[in-house]
Amino acid sequence: MKQIDSGQDRVTKNGTFIFPKDQELNGEEIIAFIGYNETVLNEQYRKNMNAYLGKHSILSEPNQKADNINSKIVDNKIKPLVDSYNGFFVGIPPTVSSDEDQVSDAVQDWNNANSFQDQLNEISKQTDIYGRSIAFVYQNEDGQPRLKYSSPTHAFIIYDDTVERNPLAFVRYKLDDGESYTEAKGQIQYADSFYSFHGTTINDDTETNEYATNPYGIVPATEFYENEERQGIFEQVLTLQNELDHVMSQKANQIAYFDDAYMFMFGIQLPEDDDGNPSFNFKKNRLIYAPNVDPNSKPEIGFIAKPDADGMQENMIDHLQKSIYENTGIANLRDENFAGNASGIAMQYKLLSMKDKADSKERKFTKSLRQLYKIVFATLFNDSAKQQAWSTLSFHFTRNLPDDIATMISSAKQAEGMVSHKTQLALLPFVKDPQSELDQINKEKQDSIKKAREAADVLPDYMKNGEDNDHQEE
Repeated sequence: MKQIDSGQDRVTKNGTFIFPKDQELNGEEIIAFIGYNETVLNEQYRKNMNAYLGKHSILSEPNQKADNINSKIVDNKIKPLVDSYNGFFVGIPPTVSSDEDQVSDAVQDWNNANSFQDQLNEISKQTDIYGRSIAFVYQNEDGQPRLKYSSPTHAFIIYDDTVERNPLAFVRYKLDDGESYTEAKGQIQYADSFYSFHGTTINDDTETNEYATNPYGIVPATEFYENEERQGIFEQVLTLQNELDHVMSQKANQIAYFDDAYMFMFGIQLPEDDDGNPSFNFKKNRLIYAPNVDPNSKPEIGFIAKPDADGMQENMIDHLQKSIYENTGIANLRDENFAGNASGIAMQYKLLSMKDKADSKERKFTKSLRQLYKIVFATLFNDSAKQQAWSTLSFHFTRNLPDDIATMISSAKQAEGMVSHKTQLALLPFVKDPQSELDQINKEKQDSIKKAREAADVLPDYMKNGEDNDHQEE
């Protein structure tokens, strides 16, 4: 951990901001954190986003070739890598449920009102790119908690200096074009109050909110992160991606070079003009002309052979592409190894490293989701008991892969008696809300019983008693 300036602000090796517990930052310390975010962390954030968008370094490299053959090709493996992994992780939205029907219904309503699944997808993608993302809660005009996410390029959470590293403050800021970070303006939110700031000047935040008091009682933001190092999933293979761009560009240059191949004509006489010069533009048509050679040799026309490195280049391209996926632990789902009808077990082995990576990310996300709902429940419910129900929430993530529905149903049936019916239903990825599904099953059973009773009421007495008509006549 190192000190940022002469104040009490600190930053850890993974770019986490630390400040003493139960203390408020002064203007200089806020600007120091913003300065570190802008000048140090944002440099890597911008590099990562440019890699994802295909704005690679080769595009800005100067042309140093005398023949002006300078292809600049971006063979972007970063974007499909991120999109595939993000789809694998949250392509099927995770289910959030509670044992209490009222709590579960309230959570589903809140999720729907906030397009939660879509926002979680974007949060997950940001963690893949930047290594971290921030979700924060605010109150709308009706006093209802609402959710937004922010990239770490202009927002961050400051943690206290205790062992638990609890959130101390949430800072959002913006810079107008051409402004220095010392002119940043934004908001800082503590557990008890909100403040606005412009540069080093701090004021009660009563302009952007109806109150300066924090209605949640805790810092209303939580950090989602990919790993403890806060690294994007492809940061360690950026050099491989850059080299792949260079090899592809060199290959294109070589093709253009062969298009410029020179023809030669030996021992052949071309028509001449009045001055005795050949009537031909040798430079424009790239021709080497030698009419007077050994008289004993035969006339010859052809092209000058140039060295061919195509095989070496193809091997290098193949090696770089494989290394990118192997070093990230993410499977190339477009690879021919995934073609055909592989068995479920074989597919699991191919995706084992990717699954392990996603399992680790899931544990981090589950922790952050609990903190997020803790914030939401503080104003979603008036009942203090229900405000603590966030701790009982269950989160079920399903990896997004081609599934054999019949096999999955069979597996769920085999789990009967070993797990609860709710857990049994959670094994089926197409069941978004296991508790709601259980309620619907119970409702259908009750309806069936009710209909059976109604049908029994209209039967004749002898049918109700189970006796046939002939027996009664005797």
